[in-house]
Amino acid sequence: MGLYVLGGVVAVGLFIYLLVAMLKPEAFS
Repeated sequence: MGLYVLGGVVAVGLFIYLLVAMLKPEAFS
């Protein structure tokens, strides 16, 4: 697995996490 692939997966995962955190803040309470 290349660094670009790993970085892309981490970036997408973080983006989705932040998106869900903004849309559903009660899920992280």
